[in-house]
Amino acid sequence: MNCPTIDKLSQYVDNLLTEQELVDLSTHVKDCNDCKHMVEELYEEQKFLIETLQTPTLPDDFASIILAQLEPYEKQPKKPAWKRRMLLAAGVVLAVGLSTTLNPSFAKWVGGLFATDQVDEGLKIASNAGMAERVNRKVTDQGITLRVEDVVADSSRVALSYQIVNKKGKIQDSYIELADSKNEIFASDQNGTRLEGVSMGWQDGSEYGLIEFSLREQENLEEVKVTFDLVELDGVKGSWRMEIPVDLKERNKFTTTLSLNGAVTSMNGVNINMKEVRFAPSSSELLYETSFEKEELEKLEEKIKDLKEKFGEEIVRSFTNYGTAIQYHIENEEKKAVYHHNSFLEGKGHPSDSGVLQGSGAEMGKIGQVAWNESFIPQKEDGKLTFVLDGVVKTVPSDFSIKIKPKELKNHPVSFEYEGNYLTIKEADKDLTFSLRKSLKPIEIESIFTIKMEGGKEASSSNLGAWALVDNKGKAFLTYPSGAILDEKDENGRYKTTFDIKSYDIDEVPEELTLHLLSVTRYEKADDKWEVPLYK
Repeated sequence: MNCPTIDKLSQYVDNLLTEQELVDLSTHVKDCNDCKHMVEELYEEQKFLIETLQTPTLPDDFASIILAQLEPYEKQPKKPAWKRRMLLAAGVVLAVGLSTTLNPSFAKWVGGLFATDQVDEGLKIASNAGMAERVNRKVTDQGITLRVEDVVADSSRVALSYQIVNKKGKIQDSYIELADSKNEIFASDQNGTRLEGVSMGWQDGSEYGLIEFSLREQENLEEVKVTFDLVELDGVKGSWRMEIPVDLKERNKFTTTLSLNGAVTSMNGVNINMKEVRFAPSSSELLYETSFEKEELEKLEEKIKDLKEKFGEEIVRSFTNYGTAIQYHIENEEKKAVYHHNSFLEGKGHPSDSGVLQGSGAEMGKIGQVAWNESFIPQKEDGKLTFVLDGVVKTVPSDFSIKIKPKELKNHPVSFEYEGNYLTIKEADKDLTFSLRKSLKPIEIESIFTIKMEGGKEASSSNLGAWALVDNKGKAFLTYPSGAILDEKDENGRYKTTFDIKSYDIDEVPEELTLHLLSVTRYEKADDKWEVPLYK
């Protein structure tokens, strides 16, 4: 799936999504570092609000007290920490050089934001190769001017640089609030259909902000119209609306597709089917499919059936995310790895990417059958690149379980080891907290049962997934897992790990609980290299 909007992530944190949306988004957040960081930031904001609102008693004027305390929070300066919302980490990639291949009519370099390090290398290359257009559109209200300066566009994405200017002509902070506001920035195709995948970037001290729309997986796009419909800028209420049409017909000519001729292989129970590579000026896309081999799938389905009979379909279906993926790198002609995907890089406690711009996977019907689309940023120079398979990734059922006595954990923590994960269960108790769900008015108090673990994880070991909780009466409970694997090692040389399991359905803390691990993600290294040329 494409990266969700900030509003959708906010609904995820507030637990406002449907069950299926929670499952889909949880899968995406687990594999997308930037969305994961955004969710962590939203949780931090939620935690701040909770700590601000908490009080020993609830007086009659409780609601007004809350509103009074919320007001100063909303007026705090914008957070400087992570300023590339929904725009994934930039890197490098599999395309040919562009400066000698573009039509001379696109040969004028624009500059501005797209000549700075605030944008990724792909946008700079595309701009320098003539794929940018200076539009200089602006709209003014209440003495505040929104100005869109340049547009860079090709078949893979549309990016716009903008500025916010006050009545004295001074350039203001470029942050535009989109989440939890009536501000809208959206793109639509030539038929008026809205496109998903808006992202925003800004930086302290910069004169510019960046708005970007992904056109990945969009077909037959001839024109994109970007609409700004804003009702608040720089803390001022007003109306700023403009439409910017972007003609893609000429730009589409500079995208080429290379078929990989159905290069296929199987490894450790996983099928890999390479489809094609698409080369666009600002980014390139690698398309392939993964699935379980027939025998592996039959075993998996039998285990899932047993789990559903034991814990119920809702619990097993919620956050297990059984499926397949791959680990790979891409080499240049000198056999040097220039891009990595799902790799255990040096100093990293979890699989990560190097050079990947954005990635998504679409389920194709059967369990574990996924169509993948990963995009990269072009290299500055021509070169022949080769895909190299490093291993496969399988999320499968687990048979691990462990018993705890919640009320004894503080004095007698329970430790366990499972497939390279060394964890200690330190706490299992109910917390009273203010609900920040927007659907609950007035704000209500929720009771959440939380199990807290921490410990260490060996490099390239398995990742723990979904859990079910069963009390001493045999009743099973749906849980919401979350955790973090740090790039910092403990005294045993393992990567520090924390893991929380939350349940909203446990009314009383049971004397005894059994934790059942429902899914585990395993990384299996390839014994032999499998290579696919990404050139003719």
